Amino acid sequence: MGKYILSGGATGIGAAIKTRLRAQQHEVIVIDLNKGDYCVDLGDPAARRDTLSQVKADHSEFDGLITCAGVASQFPDPGKILRINYFGSIDMIEALAGNICAGGRVVAISSNSAPMSTRPDLIETLLSGDENAAVAIGDTTNGHECYASSKSAVARYVRRKAPELAARQISFNAVAPGYVETPMTQAVQESEEYGELIKAFLDSIPIGRPGQAEDVANLVLFLLSPEAAYVAGSTLFIDGAHDALMRPDATL
Repeated sequence: MGKYILSGGATGIGAAIKTRLRAQQHEVIVIDLNKGDYCVDLGDPAARRDTLSQVKADHSEFDGLITCAGVASQFPDPGKILRINYFGSIDMIEALAGNICAGGRVVAISSNSAPMSTRPDLIETLLSGDENAAVAIGDTTNGHECYASSKSAVARYVRRKAPELAARQISFNAVAPGYVETPMTQAVQESEEYGELIKAFLDSIPIGRPGQAEDVANLVLFLLSPEAAYVAGSTLFIDGAHDALMRPDATL
């Protein structure tokens, strides 16, 4: 059986992935804010760095990484959305990828909100790795823009990093969920600022229902499986055809 390191495994999509992997007798090491094998605020750069160094020292070899920790657009600190969603994911991959076995897997969680970013300057700053500069830009905008930009940057990072990992026989992909019913999205739905928008958003999903955490877990488990060995460098939308509805002529 395999061994995987998963961030954000306490609730929502991460918890569904953890449950599925453990049901298949895999070992899952969880990094989370409160309920994990390693508890850390991934929005704190120093704490993030120290924890990832400890994880690397404790687990010299494993089969894959899944970066699932994240916060939604209603999070009260826009700059910290960037710290958690982008740098919390990318720093984990950069710190731990060297310990992944040949034939291993990396899966990052992006979003179908990624194409909604209107700040290419913010995306480029994220990709440059300058966390403080990115947060400075984020603090001048709003939660929705920071969320969309962080998830767009994750998808672009996958494209840039995937060939390097593929040379080691490690496949790296992202999944881009649409609206998924989780405690995080429930908070957005109940907020005064976003509640009505979310209702209209849900009503427009072509497949006729919101996603469930298990839907995303099913796709992630496929990407971790031997059957997905030749899938690398891709972002797979899992949103009930919502992105296709909103961007019918987009091929990427």
